[in-house]
Amino acid sequence: MAPSDGELPPYLNIDRENHAAVLAGRRSREAVEARDKDAWLANFAAGGTVEDPVGPSMFDEEGVGHRGPEQLAAFWDKTIGTTEKIDFVFDKEIICGDEVAYIGKIVTHIGGHITEADGVFTYKADANGDLLALRAFWEVEKTMQSLRPA
Repeated sequence: MAPSDGELPPYLNIDRENHAAVLAGRRSREAVEARDKDAWLANFAAGGTVEDPVGPSMFDEEGVGHRGPEQLAAFWDKTIGTTEKIDFVFDKEIICGDEVAYIGKIVTHIGGHITEADGVFTYKADANGDLLALRAFWEVEKTMQSLRPA
């Protein structure tokens, strides 16, 4: 039910440019594109997590994700830090509550090669607008099959 003063509730009047999760996700991607590890880490809430990809992978054998500043820094060093460039190519944006999901792909340039990870990429912000959770749903096998020279 809409508020009595005639204004629409937030879920019917989404501020797509200033939504906290949209902004936190944008800061995350901009830090990656700028190769700025400190800015990327500073964007996370104290208990922030990364699951990229969700589930077990070569980056997270147990599939439990990376939590807290030390694990997030180690994740950067093991993944983002080994790349030459990462492009975010998102076709669709879906905002729900304090989260945003993007459908598209992430193109990774590494060692003179390119991979493309098709998937769904989500960002969740806390009440302060800090990144609480970054989750990336992409298939390792399909992404590895996309490997080609740059």
